[in-house]
Amino acid sequence: MPKKESGVFNPDQAIGTIGLEGLGEVRYNLGAAELYEAAIRLGEAHLSAEGALVAYTGQHTGRSPKDKFVVRDGNTEGKVWWDNNKAISPEQFETLFADFKALAKGKDLYVQDLEGGADPANVLPVRVITEFAWHSLFIRNLLIRPDRAKLATFVPKMTIIDLPSFRADPARHGTRSETVIAVDLTRMIVLIGGSAYAGEMKKSVFTMLNYLLPERGVMPMHCSANVGPKGDSAVFFGLSGTGKTTLSADPTRTLIGDDEHGWGKDGIFNFEGGCYAKTIRLSAEAEPEIFATTRRFGTVLENVVLDEKRVPDFDDGSLTENTRCAYPLDFIPNASETGRAPHPKNIIMLTADAFGVMPPIARLTPAQAMYHFLSGYTAKVAGTERGVTEPEATFSTCFGAPFMPRHPSEYGNLLRELIAEHNVDCWLVNTGWTGGAYGTGRRMPIKATRALLAAALNGSLKNAEFRTDPNFGFEVPVSVPDVDGSILDPRSTWADKAAYDRQARKLVGMFIDNFGKFESHVDQAVRGAAPRVQEAAE
Repeated sequence: MPKKESGVFNPDQAIGTIGLEGLGEVRYNLGAAELYEAAIRLGEAHLSAEGALVAYTGQHTGRSPKDKFVVRDGNTEGKVWWDNNKAISPEQFETLFADFKALAKGKDLYVQDLEGGADPANVLPVRVITEFAWHSLFIRNLLIRPDRAKLATFVPKMTIIDLPSFRADPARHGTRSETVIAVDLTRMIVLIGGSAYAGEMKKSVFTMLNYLLPERGVMPMHCSANVGPKGDSAVFFGLSGTGKTTLSADPTRTLIGDDEHGWGKDGIFNFEGGCYAKTIRLSAEAEPEIFATTRRFGTVLENVVLDEKRVPDFDDGSLTENTRCAYPLDFIPNASETGRAPHPKNIIMLTADAFGVMPPIARLTPAQAMYHFLSGYTAKVAGTERGVTEPEATFSTCFGAPFMPRHPSEYGNLLRELIAEHNVDCWLVNTGWTGGAYGTGRRMPIKATRALLAAALNGSLKNAEFRTDPNFGFEVPVSVPDVDGSILDPRSTWADKAAYDRQARKLVGMFIDNFGKFESHVDQAVRGAAPRVQEAAE
């Protein structure tokens, strides 16, 4: 094993026992400057006017969840939720792995030795081997970088090999297309081919931690998190595009992380060492801290269009709505240095309701929290997944079904136990539409969302007057300082009240139909937290 922090080494030194042979140069743990030089020299990326590295991912501008497969073997057979995870056999994976090794021969590759998990008791050492220099910088930004002493004795437990030039053969490899994300949970190897979208790497680490941690009593969460000056941490669940990154980047609170965390016996901890923020329509006025990162050396801009002066045009979604920036966590001025925080005081579940039915905020009982966590209702936001061009309603259990190898009830029961043990307040926040459904209404004003969150996090919202929502049964505040009272009652924002009622009945029916698959896994209190279909008014 090499003793230096970075450099070019004999392939056998850097790759270790993974079995890659006959390689070209292996560039090990290079820093940002060296990776910039390589990416630009090789034509992989461009330099923006302000110093960020700009890369384009081609046809894949988002994740490809339909091309993700898990090896079904004796170890995973009884542990993985196969209704949600596509299986390939160990033999198919071995053939795929052999073909990856064959393609890698003669190639110059980049290696980063990194960690997932800021909790020393739950850290996952990850070796990431990439074909592209900019991918190496991306994952170096997103995961946790060990110090020099750790690198000298680094032993990976998980390995990712990312070769965008690889083309899978469905007949030979058991895949759906030429694109593949193949996950061997037993050997802890992930193979990514046929896609240059860098987010597949980070989500592979998340998938692995989602599989490993529940057996240790640690709750893995698709969430952002921050903490106030009094140690009052908050967790924000939500799918991409619902506001996890934006709403957790609060200048009055310390940012723990923007996407993936664990909750164990000592509190919450970040899985990552960086942020992966959406940049479409990003502005210095609305999101100053995130905007500032796009003007720094070291940040990777993904699929962001540059103007003739190489200045990023964040309003240009011609390539994709899913434009992104990837940067180290310390690029945010008030980011946590440890990635850890005490047990949360508040849990926020974010939804982008495309139907325009949900209120901007609601208080949940523990049973309602588990119901909505297992339901995971939101809207897929344009560009997050390939083929999604406008928001569409979806139920993604645990607010992250594509990354959940185990049955949702395992995560739901863990969450409910932790909420009860630590007396956590739970809130459902709609960052979606008000005044009508998508197409007629408008997005919830972010100023109102921030004011409501501030009231929830500082504890003042608990003292507000509440009404019971007739459709969902949760409590909704009647009035909140600095918030237009009309948006607190969604029905009142619709010009056609009968149309609202029809939409509400439709959405409630979708909730009930979706939850049917979970009813046998939860108790009566959670089943009783389901919404009720209201009779049509005469």
